[in-house]
Amino acid sequence: MTAHEPDALPDEDDDLAGYDVNGRMCIVTRESGSPEELIRFVAAPDGTIVADLKRELPGRGCWVKIDRSLVDRAVAKKLFARALKMDVKAADDLGASVDRLLAAQLMQMMNMARKAGQFVSGSAKVDAAVRSGAAVAVFHATDAADDGVRKIDQARKAWHLGMETEEEIPSFRLFSESEMEGLMGQNAFIHAAVLAGQAGEGVVKRAKMLEQYRIGGQSRAAGGAGRQKQ
Repeated sequence: MTAHEPDALPDEDDDLAGYDVNGRMCIVTRESGSPEELIRFVAAPDGTIVADLKRELPGRGCWVKIDRSLVDRAVAKKLFARALKMDVKAADDLGASVDRLLAAQLMQMMNMARKAGQFVSGSAKVDAAVRSGAAVAVFHATDAADDGVRKIDQARKAWHLGMETEEEIPSFRLFSESEMEGLMGQNAFIHAAVLAGQAGEGVVKRAKMLEQYRIGGQSRAAGGAGRQKQ
């Protein structure tokens, strides 16, 4: 049994009192959480389960913690139908679909940050943004050269030690260069930095959400630029 699984799932004839669809409780773990810790799912008019990332779609909803393995488990165990007490259908690839939605959401925010002057790319600009304290997060392609990542990591470490901050500037590796080219076109990057500002903070929030969804548990961004599983 994994850490994500409850001690026992309810029987098919259970009244699912623990699956309160109005109380923001994960239908897999039965753990309560804030909207920022959970993904809301609703049934579309055709009975298909869809992710409501903005938490604004009408209708009765249910919640799953931000963890791909838990979404996959909810599909396999048919927990959406049991939680909503409706004849609904969750696609086998729902977990992958949510990943694509989270990635698209992040890319949209990156483009907004770029337009707002809160996103720079290129190793030299990223290094300068980190050393000046302007950067609030850095991003690397998963296939970026180790030497380039190491130089920017050194800049992150230097800023952290020099300014005696509580944590280093967070670092993310979420997409390969080719994946970014497909998602962002000419705006694809190998190294990038997000600068302070509303749009920049929005990028960091969505990057942490995507990373958490992929690896489970809390985002490990602050700990370094480790390669993420796709």
